[in-house]
Amino acid sequence: MRFFIDQHGCAKNQVDGELIINLLKKKDWEQTFEPTEADLIVVNSCGFIESAKTESINAVMSARQMYPKAKILLAGCLAERYANELKDDLLEADGFFGNGDLSQIYKVIEPLMKDERPVLVPEQKGVCCGDRNLLLSFKGTAFVKITEGCNNRCSFCAIPIIRGDLRSRKASEIIEEIKDLVSKGVYEINLIGQDLAAYGTGAEDNCFGDGRTKLPNGTPGSEVLTQTDADGRRLIDEKNICVNQRESSSDSESGLARLIKMISQIEGTFAVRLLYIHPDHFNEDILPVMKADSRFLHYFDIPFQNGDDAIIKSMNRVGSAQKYKALISKIRETFPDAAIRTTFMAGFPGETEESFENTKAFLRETSTDWSGCFSYSKEDDTPAFSFKKQVPHKIAEKRAAELVEIQAEITRERLKTRCGGECDILIEEVLSQSEENPDEGLAIGRAWFQAPEVDGSVVVRYDRSAESECNAVKTGRLVRVKIVSSGDVDLNGDFVCDSPLNSKIAKSDALQFAQEV
Repeated sequence: MRFFIDQHGCAKNQVDGELIINLLKKKDWEQTFEPTEADLIVVNSCGFIESAKTESINAVMSARQMYPKAKILLAGCLAERYANELKDDLLEADGFFGNGDLSQIYKVIEPLMKDERPVLVPEQKGVCCGDRNLLLSFKGTAFVKITEGCNNRCSFCAIPIIRGDLRSRKASEIIEEIKDLVSKGVYEINLIGQDLAAYGTGAEDNCFGDGRTKLPNGTPGSEVLTQTDADGRRLIDEKNICVNQRESSSDSESGLARLIKMISQIEGTFAVRLLYIHPDHFNEDILPVMKADSRFLHYFDIPFQNGDDAIIKSMNRVGSAQKYKALISKIRETFPDAAIRTTFMAGFPGETEESFENTKAFLRETSTDWSGCFSYSKEDDTPAFSFKKQVPHKIAEKRAAELVEIQAEITRERLKTRCGGECDILIEEVLSQSEENPDEGLAIGRAWFQAPEVDGSVVVRYDRSAESECNAVKTGRLVRVKIVSSGDVDLNGDFVCDSPLNSKIAKSDALQFAQEV
């Protein structure tokens, strides 16, 4: 029996997809990369915002139309959140499976293949992990999930509804997984979670064997929630939205700092990127740890969301534009070359022209290297869903487009500062020769200041007539490149030499990457 996985959503969902692949293979299912050959199509869906939901539903409907003989299983966040509703409305799907405990997927597959229509949404408990022998990322790169769920309770966000409260993996588990990936030739380790800053602070967390750790600053949702509705959802007073905050000891070491200290003790040649750290309790104690070990990339993914204090408060955040600016200054003082990525949401309920101007001013002043700019999506069961003064969608879209344009100008200028220097590029794809010059080879890769999937790339030019250069420019390898020019989001570079780091990176065929199969 063959299965095909149709992957949607974020890097955390990608890890789930990789786990599903391995679980099915353990039951003698064969993976195919051609849906026409599949007996089972797994749509690993996203349910975060409206556009993502629509994309996932369309994927199911398209699969049913194009591959009528295959069984279709809707898995992932959309199934987790809406399985009971969709079982009656989305008849194109043959079964539904949530993401609380992926190891239970067998309980769905067996009845599904017997023409039953199973629905299973396991409890959100712990962090799903296990063997991943095939990765859906580009060669040389892997995502490592260290937390699941979230306690921040931002008023616009459905993640706690979908993924539940914060849970963190034991540090020893994470260390062993990273060691395993490094031993199999993975160079770039991307740590992911809904909020890395909160690692170890979940109610039942015991990551280091000495109980839960403390947040570096107060944050909503870090203590037992005292006001909930009949379904257990937290109630938030729109007039006094920042509630249930906790102030932790200023001299305590954060869980994230303790974890990356342990990672720093791992031997080997690899790089570590931290993705998504909530700005309200950014772990400043990670900075000296990162500075002491060059394997930690000076890349910071911090979702500020807005630059107006009133809107920040309405989002159920305890920071302010000034605090966020101070944080960026602190990072850049420590790492002058730091790359900073963020996200902004336009059209949040109550956003006026004045508050939007404050966000534009914040973006210009902070000059982040990269940002994702989105219009507000009104999500079921979130507090912001019922907020007054909803901003018309067209206005929200227009404002988001303005932020995109401002960020584009900033990115162009910041990319110019990267020109003239040399850096190692991780090759992701080798293209055919240049149309203008048959001897000129082209490849696409990423520098340390470019995260996978979300930032720009580096177009690498090399000499196809030189055997040494052709041997060096392979997917999953590092090459030394001189950056010669920049564009809107990408850079252009010329091959200099094979990176000396390649000889120190482990060689192994134990791990497969989807692009190589």
